[in-house]
Amino acid sequence: MDQSKDLRFDYRLSRESIEALMTLLRREKTHGWVQHVEVLLVVYWLAHGLSYSVVSRVFDVPKTTVFNIVHRMCEAILCLLEKVIHFPTQAHCAEVGNGFRHLANSPAFRHCVGAIHGCHIRIKASNSPHAQDYLNRKLFFSVQLQGICDSFGKFLDIFVGFPGSVHDTRVLRNSPVFVRGCYPPAGHYIVGDGGYPCLREPLNLITPYREPLRGRVEARFNRHHARARSVIERAFGMMKARWRGIFFKALEVDHSFSPTVIAVCAVLHNICLTAGDILEPTEGEDPVPLPPQGPVQRDEHASQHYRDGLAAHVSAPHQCPPHLNDHDYFLI
Repeated sequence: MDQSKDLRFDYRLSRESIEALMTLLRREKTHGWVQHVEVLLVVYWLAHGLSYSVVSRVFDVPKTTVFNIVHRMCEAILCLLEKVIHFPTQAHCAEVGNGFRHLANSPAFRHCVGAIHGCHIRIKASNSPHAQDYLNRKLFFSVQLQGICDSFGKFLDIFVGFPGSVHDTRVLRNSPVFVRGCYPPAGHYIVGDGGYPCLREPLNLITPYREPLRGRVEARFNRHHARARSVIERAFGMMKARWRGIFFKALEVDHSFSPTVIAVCAVLHNICLTAGDILEPTEGEDPVPLPPQGPVQRDEHASQHYRDGLAAHVSAPHQCPPHLNDHDYFLI
């Protein structure tokens, strides 16, 4: 039997990913039970979304021990977040931009260094006075995960925990990346869908042109923009496919612990990609997404001008037409 396949069936991770996780946690000096058992237990719980009672029977340990290990190990993995999920260096931005250039199939996107999107994670209904804040437009309770990923599908930044009823733009404006204006670096931009406003400051966020489109230049730009933006949807899809026990039903934990579990899944997603452990979503696995929300404010004029320049670049010929090569041109 292929042991790697056997591990993936039980834990949704390859042997290389599990070893990488254990190596990172070893540096954090985790303690308690034998670390290998603790790691396997929490990964098994994430992979299957089972109750603590069921996991206690599988691992033959008391239910309270399962509870303690899950919470302790999730906190330990969360401590890895800044090591595993971070913005690229200036030098690495060129590599990320080149990746988006290939995704979009246009050199106009060589300065794109991220794609942003949000998704709703189902949670149990809470008994708190603010429970209705978590009821989203699809009438299920959720918390939101905002993610920015690179051209390879790795998360560069996550912001999780806002209630499901909150608009995407409000989540963005309260996120550290917006408040601090720390990304993208000057001369670069990130892409997002039409649920976001097109912005220039404090972060350069480029969204598609809105309907009705004014000609082929805008339509062509939107097609290339969608190709570049698709990587963040793929990143969410891969993460949900791996941890389908968590993401395809209401998260069976206290709502205050939900953001930690979601962030842990994002950390593990990056660890897996680094280890070459890719699990693509299969047809029918991804839950029905919420339709894009209408913008709550107009696009900024400066960002529209920047987008127009990108659109012109997309539509400009990449090479001089052959019939013009016979002419002599002089600089005046």
